[in-house]
Amino acid sequence: MTVHLEVADGVGTIRLDRPPMNALDIATQDRLRELAEEAGRRDDVRAVVLWGGEKVFAAGADIKEMQAMDHAAMVVRSKSLQDSFTAVARIPKPVVAAVTGYALGGGCELALCADYRIAADNAKLGQPEILLGLIPGAGGTQRLARLVGPSKAKDLIFTGRHVKADEALAIGLVDRVVPADEVHAQAHAWAARLAAGPALALRAAKESVDAGLETDLDTGLTIERTWFAGLFATEDREIGMRSFVEEGPGKAKFR
Repeated sequence: MTVHLEVADGVGTIRLDRPPMNALDIATQDRLRELAEEAGRRDDVRAVVLWGGEKVFAAGADIKEMQAMDHAAMVVRSKSLQDSFTAVARIPKPVVAAVTGYALGGGCELALCADYRIAADNAKLGQPEILLGLIPGAGGTQRLARLVGPSKAKDLIFTGRHVKADEALAIGLVDRVVPADEVHAQAHAWAARLAAGPALALRAAKESVDAGLETDLDTGLTIERTWFAGLFATEDREIGMRSFVEEGPGKAKFR
């Protein structure tokens, strides 16, 4: 298998494992979707780390495989391609991408599916599809523009240039830059902290932000209000409020 799901202490690590560059061929895309859906279902997974290993996150799609496809074949395949990445974006739990080395093309698009991105100081990100006579096809034109704004997204997509970690941080493409040998540990620590939190409230927060960004403000406020009120029916809300009153903030132990 080219993608693995490893679970420990509430954190599920979705690990790309297709050396040397974790090229995202069709089999890897389909396996990624399967494991994203599994991570979403499993009660023992409370947060997720996307990880490509110490040397590279993912250098993009398998170009040799795509070169053999004609228009008709890609018309059929493109929906499944997007669905694989959307499955990651829709994991109803906190997801952090631990980005080392290259995250280009599909690799960058996969990182965009995370809620938070921690990059190595030697990481390089980008959407170089234009250099192949193409555009990003796994969400890059949409998620990148929503994350960094349309003008910065167009610069990266139009030119196909690589962005080093410091620039990626400056434009909001990544959220934290750390030494390369600390990327996985810090990503795991971020996930582990949230894995100990109130699962339904975290799910509600993620869905409220994501769904709200796709609609008008009034509808977004309705989504927020509905989730907010609904959480009053949960045990975690009772635990959190009781702990706050009796012990002070930040000491609740959620189940």
